[in-house]
Amino acid sequence: MRIIPAIDIIEGKCVRLTQGIYTEKTTYSDQPLELAKQFEDNGLQYLHLVDLDGARNGKVVNWKVLEKIATHTHLKIDFGGGICTNQDLQIAFQSGANQVVVGSMAVKNPSVCYEWIAQYGSEKIILGADVREERVAIAGWQNQTEILLTDFLKKYVEKRIQYVICTDISRDGLLQGTAKELYQKILQEFPMLKLIASGGVNTIQEIEKLAQLGVEGVIIGKAIYEKKIQLKDLASFLM
Repeated sequence: MRIIPAIDIIEGKCVRLTQGIYTEKTTYSDQPLELAKQFEDNGLQYLHLVDLDGARNGKVVNWKVLEKIATHTHLKIDFGGGICTNQDLQIAFQSGANQVVVGSMAVKNPSVCYEWIAQYGSEKIILGADVREERVAIAGWQNQTEILLTDFLKKYVEKRIQYVICTDISRDGLLQGTAKELYQKILQEFPMLKLIASGGVNTIQEIEKLAQLGVEGVIIGKAIYEKKIQLKDLASFLM
């Protein structure tokens, strides 16, 4: 299972939101590169980098942060937030992203996302499935749709999507545990998916439970910043 620390960016700074609410923001560092280097120094190989300004504005904003981290570390970065056009996608890959996460665009203009999967390959595009009560939310979680998660996933499985990040928004940033029942349901219905769990990770034991479910990766954010999980304690999960 991949251990994927998260860095969320607003105005070039590393922040965490609670349940995706932009006014519920805590700033942890104004040096995202230094945080990324800490992750790498502790043996981590992956990074989940989110451009929250991009997610809110509908275009990539903080690509320079991506470029700096990609240039000065060997981390394999998945980048999301504001990927709405071919130009956004190209900026992300040219700035050093190993994979790109598409969420809002996957809801609003699926035909374009299908083209991206065909053009770049399903190993390069991650589907972002952010949900409240199993219905998909978009635009940095600000807009709630009535689209059921299972219907959303089914369409993309038919287009041979491999990777999905699923975040239960109600749990994100609360450090109260993950949506294990939801992830189990997804894996039972779509066993071919490489599911990445996100939102609510609070202990090493929680990560162990997710591994037992068979998720492909787990994104850890606030638990690292609030010292609920020590980087050195993740060593047992590293490949």
